[in-house]
Amino acid sequence: MIRLPFRDGFYEVRPTKIICLGRNYAEHAKELGHEVPKEPVIFLKPSSSLIGPNQTIILPRRSKEVHHEVELAVIIGKRGKNIPKAKAMEYVLGYTILMDITARDLQREAKTKGLPWTVPKGFDTFAPIGPRVVDKRELDVTDLEIGLKVNGEVRQLSRTSKMIFKIDEIIEYISNIMTLEKGDIIATGTPEGVGPLRHGDVVEAWIEGIGVLKEDVLAERSILC
Repeated sequence: MIRLPFRDGFYEVRPTKIICLGRNYAEHAKELGHEVPKEPVIFLKPSSSLIGPNQTIILPRRSKEVHHEVELAVIIGKRGKNIPKAKAMEYVLGYTILMDITARDLQREAKTKGLPWTVPKGFDTFAPIGPRVVDKRELDVTDLEIGLKVNGEVRQLSRTSKMIFKIDEIIEYISNIMTLEKGDIIATGTPEGVGPLRHGDVVEAWIEGIGVLKEDVLAERSILC
């Protein structure tokens, strides 16, 4: 169970699903050779991929190129379907940080074959989350610094104002496809600068007003030996 500080107590992270946006920052879309999308690109990560702060990202043996992606995550506060944009923020509980860890070589292969992204996005430990949940009433997320560094070197640095689709638009879009349940997580996309993680790395992701999410990185082979 993952428990994150929230208000005067803790929030238990128990989503029915993690919905992620791809290519929601124009420069990230360009760095991977994609056009800027005209509507949100969404995919799912399993809840089994979640880990809390100060834990360990495991690099799977099946992949030789695992990348980091820092994202603003929205925690849904109540059940909703066909939510209009004007009421979307009523369904938000708060915000946190999520790292969308990605087996990039496996994703590249999946794209070439026209296959889903479930495997490259779905390994255990591929969704670190934390360090806390901030009440939506306490933080305006429209223009916050968002960044990530590996071993002290800044890799990603941008602002949430550069998101192509804003939170109210994202909630409206997703809820017209699938019901959003209380506790569900929406990861709103990553800025440019994604890059590789290697055995022994320390990765730190931050968003202004939320804090720093820090994780160690180990290769699966080293754990099995």
